[in-house]
Amino acid sequence: MDGLELHHESQLVIALAARAGRPSIESLPPVQARAETVRRALAVRGPQPALPRVEELEIPGRGGPIGARLYAPDAEPGGTGLLVYLHGGGWVIGNLDTCESVCRFLVRESGAAVLAVDYRLAPGHRFPAAVEDAVAALAYATERAHPLAADPARIAVGGDSAGANLATVAAQAARAGEAPQPAFQLLIYPVCDLSEKRPSYGLFGEGFLLTEAEMDWFRDHYLPDPGARRDARVSPLLAEDLSGLAPAYVATAGFDPLRDEGEEYARRLSEAGVQVALRRHEGLLHGFANLTAVGRSAREAMLEAAAALRMGLARRGS
Repeated sequence: MDGLELHHESQLVIALAARAGRPSIESLPPVQARAETVRRALAVRGPQPALPRVEELEIPGRGGPIGARLYAPDAEPGGTGLLVYLHGGGWVIGNLDTCESVCRFLVRESGAAVLAVDYRLAPGHRFPAAVEDAVAALAYATERAHPLAADPARIAVGGDSAGANLATVAAQAARAGEAPQPAFQLLIYPVCDLSEKRPSYGLFGEGFLLTEAEMDWFRDHYLPDPGARRDARVSPLLAEDLSGLAPAYVATAGFDPLRDEGEEYARRLSEAGVQVALRRHEGLLHGFANLTAVGRSAREAMLEAAAALRMGLARRGS
């Protein structure tokens, strides 16, 4: 489709998902959808690598304490690089457990620490609650870098899907002075525009794990009214000025409804003078970040993301 060939491992994932007979996320109430998401994540995460430091934390936030989990490698003189990681799940589902395999993988393969953030979820906490928590987490990571054994000059922000959306928005907020500017952005198949559906929605909106119906369900739970879709804190692609943002690595999946908006955001960053690397993994599906224990193709894609993070947080002059 669209000149691309679906990787055979992606075809097997689709077939296995269909055979599992699990209910669609959009057919469930949010509480049940969250439980279903945890079951799916646990089913594919595989053995988890041991790390020197895994610690439950709380981040001060406007709406109260924000849960977080620190995954850290061996300490380095002067502190390691650190990624503030915001999980996917359409701002409605997902938690620290659903992104655990991603975080441990990135720590092991990049050498950076990862601070995973359990931001507030809709519909109980609609926009802009998650945005506020993402900005608070980025500020906390820099201000508390030394207790986290991190280098305050080497703090990145990133995430996957809706989490990557929050990461882009946090980076834009930081440029505006709401938090210290990150050194790097790691954006994995980001949601970049809820005001418009691009051609990839028509091509891949059904039959490729993430569906158009599911995205609509997420959007309607997250946003208090349709007018919010054009707010740049919801649709960062609509921001008038993208100059001055941190360098970014943007990964997209070829068979993903979100593909086109993620790639358009990367192009706009480049046009604004931001250092950006865009990588389309042509045969892969939305959600590949969670499938590193399932197939070689997803693992290779995430190894590249980890390498980008390592480079983005490398000590300058070293």
